[in-house]
Amino acid sequence: MATVKQCRLALDGLAKSLDEVDPELRTRHVPTRSVLCRVTDLQVTFTARLDPDGVHDIRQVRKGFEDNADADVKLALHSDQLIALAAGDEDFLTAWLRGRVHVSASVRDMLRLRSLGGF
Repeated sequence: MATVKQCRLALDGLAKSLDEVDPELRTRHVPTRSVLCRVTDLQVTFTARLDPDGVHDIRQVRKGFEDNADADVKLALHSDQLIALAAGDEDFLTAWLRGRVHVSASVRDMLRLRSLGGF
């Protein structure tokens, strides 16, 4: 099991990898959305804002306010899975298909994010 700090660093790394995607591709496929990431084994939740310029404002939600954090895209996963995704040891689609990552988002958002290649 990873620590909260390791999970935050992993999220920062994933955000940085999105920054490295061609700006034109991001503009075409990345919608402006709010994102919630629940790390199930640590019982910690992070939120962020996603837009064509990348991922911004990653922050940990205070305990007790997790259910009040509304988001367009919601992810739930184990801390070790988050670390594996950030390290490139597993890709997002495989993790999702195997039930290691749970996603709640519109079909359109899923298809647009999938077009980036890493989702």
